Amino acid sequence: MKREKPSEDQGARWVKRALDVSVAGLALAGTLPLMAVTAALIALEDGRPVLFVQRRVGRGGRLFDMLKFRTMRENSLTIQQTGQVRGDHPLVTRVGRVIRRYKLDELPQLVNVLRGDMSLVGPRPTYPEHAATFTSLQQRRLEVLPGCTGWAQVNGGTLYTWDERILMDVWYVDHWSLGLDLRILLRTVGVILGGEREGGEVLQRARDHATHLERERSEVRVNGSPAHVNGTSVRMNGVPVRG
Repeated sequence: MKREKPSEDQGARWVKRALDVSVAGLALAGTLPLMAVTAALIALEDGRPVLFVQRRVGRGGRLFDMLKFRTMRENSLTIQQTGQVRGDHPLVTRVGRVIRRYKLDELPQLVNVLRGDMSLVGPRPTYPEHAATFTSLQQRRLEVLPGCTGWAQVNGGTLYTWDERILMDVWYVDHWSLGLDLRILLRTVGVILGGEREGGEVLQRARDHATHLERERSEVRVNGSPAHVNGTSVRMNGVPVRG
């Protein structure tokens, strides 16, 4: 019998959504003054708009518009739309460097959470052009709502390659729990205050998990039935055989 993944538990997903709405609503109300100051500083330094919209891929491959505070020069919006830009990029404004350092540019995504486009915790939403190149393993990160913060972000984040972060995302999807989400939220505070730190053991666990998943996918099929090795059943012409 196929084991239901934690992320497929409808009851747990309902609880997660209820928490998303309640926490995001409170957070949005509580951070409105900070967001107003941030918007004013952006406008004073580089004019309007203070927000920009990025097309991202959500759960099930659905496209949505993700909101962020603008951190780069107004005439560089095309660059922002087409890929990640580091905080030390010359087109990043002085205000932009500060709000990126403390993740304030992500605050408008609380609106995305309330809309149902995103969750507080989950794999970071990806670009359509990246999603188009995903392997079948990498596509598993699209089985859940993308998040404002995630397992990869609190375990090294940009210190790792894109592919390494995706491996951590896949591990999260298959091991999700409300407790894990709470742990990620608490650790996000540490990342904001203390910066990113490598999570080597976490990455290795994610690699091992990916290897296990790929091994399962590589099962040979004989006459439409899966053939297994190393102690699991193999069917030859409908007759079970032990490997």
